[in-house]
Amino acid sequence: MDRYLRAGRLATFAYFTLNGFLMGMWIVHIPGVEHRAGISHALLGWLLLLLGAGAFAGMQATGPLTDHFGSRTVVPLSAALCSAALVLPGLAANAWTLGAALLVLGVGNGCLDVSMNAHAVQVEQGYRRPVMSAFHAAFSLGGVLASLVGARTLSWNWSPVTTLGAVALVGLAGTALAAPALLRPAAASRPVDAAAPAVNAPRKTPRHIWALATLALMIMLSEGVANDWSALHLRNVLDAPAATAALAYGAFATTMTLGRLLADRVAARFGPVAILRHGASVAALGLTAAALSPWIPLALIGWAVFGAGLSGCIPQLFSAAGHADQGAAGTNVSRVAGLGYLGMLAGPAVIGPLTHVLPLNLTLFLPVLCCVTAAATAGIVRPSHHAPALREAETV
Repeated sequence: MDRYLRAGRLATFAYFTLNGFLMGMWIVHIPGVEHRAGISHALLGWLLLLLGAGAFAGMQATGPLTDHFGSRTVVPLSAALCSAALVLPGLAANAWTLGAALLVLGVGNGCLDVSMNAHAVQVEQGYRRPVMSAFHAAFSLGGVLASLVGARTLSWNWSPVTTLGAVALVGLAGTALAAPALLRPAAASRPVDAAAPAVNAPRKTPRHIWALATLALMIMLSEGVANDWSALHLRNVLDAPAATAALAYGAFATTMTLGRLLADRVAARFGPVAILRHGASVAALGLTAAALSPWIPLALIGWAVFGAGLSGCIPQLFSAAGHADQGAAGTNVSRVAGLGYLGMLAGPAVIGPLTHVLPLNLTLFLPVLCCVTAAATAGIVRPSHHAPALREAETV
């Protein structure tokens, strides 16, 4: 069983890395795809909403399918769809075909996101200790790999369709290689109470899951603000040079990745409540320092602290949703991931209009408020007596 679990864990790492790599390759090639399709920046912005809509739809559809058929079946199919769909934007010749391509790519991304997180919950059940954060770190590392590979292929003057087509083939091959190692449903499951409802019976999503989803929306809204506004904050508010301003997002992303590599050990020692409570509190303090700082170095430190604080929060929410009901893990994860993804999209969009009435640095107190709310309600991720016996200390 130990060897089987280790193989399943490695396969999960592979799919998280693949997902980050695929989406990172799309991001790297956005300028080339935009040029080939002959569209403006403004129209591209609207078309990207189709990517988000497709992802949300894929997430909601895949949750119940994962519960019915098992993540061992759904994860490879989702990864294959996401891999094959990657080439479509490179083939787009106008706005209509690009919109359709982004919708399909979004669906593939959403399906893979939910199904691989559901499988990660299954692996965590088998290990009986926190392992979720490391999987999310693997996603980030996949994005880093994409930036390096993309930079190299662009330097060789490869066209987007050539690079994305090659990556799609690599993704399909990786999907096929990793699939046999995925866990069967019974391999990591604990016995189910005989009084519990049947796995395939219709279930109403409990309020507890919607509460987790609301916190995911707040945390991922905060992440989205960092992704799109951190560099602009240094550039426009502190008048930093463009190269220096870019370091704001770099600082955030670096500490986010490192924090996720360490968060599982911290969660095993102090519990998920402590990770969410203290992490969100640290994030709020870091962003407050960045927003109010008159000095560029302190602002960079603030963005770095913000990333470190947020790093372990989302994995705890996904894990809590997956463990809340073994028979509905996929559906519950899809609810949390879906609302969280909406938050990721909404964060940057909300900050823009706010800058018309407030200075940019003051609008950053919206994500600060979200982090404070998450810290105040962190007790919601405490495992109930129905959850697997993950190793946790109750001291917070």
